[in-house]
Amino acid sequence: MNHFFVSPSQVREGTIIIEGGDVNHIRNVLRMKRGEFLEVSDGTGNRYLCELERMEADACFANVMDVWEDDVEPAARIFLFQGLPKGDKMELIIQKAVELGVFEIIPVATRRSVVRLDEKKADKKVARWRAIAEGAAKQSGRGIVPEVRGVTEFEDALECAREMDVCLIPYEKAKGMQKTREALDRVAPGKSVAVFIGPEGGFEGAEIERARESGALPISLGKRILRTETAGFTVLAILMYHLECL
Repeated sequence: MNHFFVSPSQVREGTIIIEGGDVNHIRNVLRMKRGEFLEVSDGTGNRYLCELERMEADACFANVMDVWEDDVEPAARIFLFQGLPKGDKMELIIQKAVELGVFEIIPVATRRSVVRLDEKKADKKVARWRAIAEGAAKQSGRGIVPEVRGVTEFEDALECAREMDVCLIPYEKAKGMQKTREALDRVAPGKSVAVFIGPEGGFEGAEIERARESGALPISLGKRILRTETAGFTVLAILMYHLECL
């Protein structure tokens, strides 16, 4: 069943008003007809079974048939601070991170980030990334569309992460899986968790030290060195398993 997202203000007395780019998708791509069913999430934990009632040029109206509490979201909020990778890797990272349950994605400019985006290019990239996040959220049945922020400098990212309950930073020179296990044990339902992933080439030693000073916990992901697009998936998958077991 097709799945769409709206804001709570678009839910009005048993009717949901779908606006924006989804209108064209419903009308001209999916070619949905009056009487067809669809699911809608309002981003606050509610999911609705709806029947399409009518379509106008800039809006679609659907009658609410049933509503239930969405229970697909992870018990902790995971924030992925992703060092800017080369090429289109960020698109893959965003897509899969959303599928794995990330709450928010913050692209980070680090010392070894090859990519440097000017303001105009950055705005276009972020718009593209947000569209990918929305598509992945629909495909994977998420209850929210994870936010993709604008590109952030490393020091600003550390300052943001200081407000979170746990901060993890995989580092190839970190020793022993026991420290990783101990760090994961700090993650519990209701917590906020920052995960820092370096770009190609990883973090510089000085960046790891700054992160450690800010409260980040360097962890090992095993004996092999993972690519930047693999490391984030690995941490997210481990965290999702850990949270589901709790």
